[in-house]
Amino acid sequence: MHIPDGFLSLSVWTSTTAISAAAVALSVKKTKLSEEGSQIPLLGMVTAFIFAAQMINFPVGGATSGHLAGGVLAAILFGPWMATLIMSAVVIIQSLFFQDGGITAIGANLLNVGVIAPWIGYGIYKLFANVKSRFLRSSGIFISAWVSLVLAAVAVSIELWLSGIIPLGVALKAMITWHSIIGIGEGIITVVVVNYLMQRADQRFLLPVKEGG
Repeated sequence: MHIPDGFLSLSVWTSTTAISAAAVALSVKKTKLSEEGSQIPLLGMVTAFIFAAQMINFPVGGATSGHLAGGVLAAILFGPWMATLIMSAVVIIQSLFFQDGGITAIGANLLNVGVIAPWIGYGIYKLFANVKSRFLRSSGIFISAWVSLVLAAVAVSIELWLSGIIPLGVALKAMITWHSIIGIGEGIITVVVVNYLMQRADQRFLLPVKEGG
């Protein structure tokens, strides 16, 4: 899902960069780590896991690639504001140091996997968060992860289309087809990791980070 340099028009990459910069700035303002710092080890572990998972790319038509995202996993564990910050760190490091995603496309890539995916996925997850059935909760986690990945892929398709790179229909067919399949893995991994951590870890470890006004 990482878009390389040279595929986005000036208007698209500047506008997506502005939106993503505003989202990151607001996330920094809204998010505060708990005073005792109990979340820091889990933050580091989850960020490293997401980083490693995103480094495994699958070529997709339309000048981009497909991979696991991890935004919903971060949002469920820490809340969507912190998820945006985690994903911004992952996207920026991958682009600057591993050439995975273009520098001019950082804003678009962050918008897709760091804003759209975790926020939409988290909204879906909240619909299932308070149900008593473990099966339904797990189903909610799976659905939220799957839908978030597919919608992020749709966003990539629209950005490439607006940049004049590829017809919208062609981009949507390639991106949605592949990410519908990749999303199954995303959903399963998210369910397994979230359920494992909620069962094994100390509960205070998994509370969403404090949000400022």
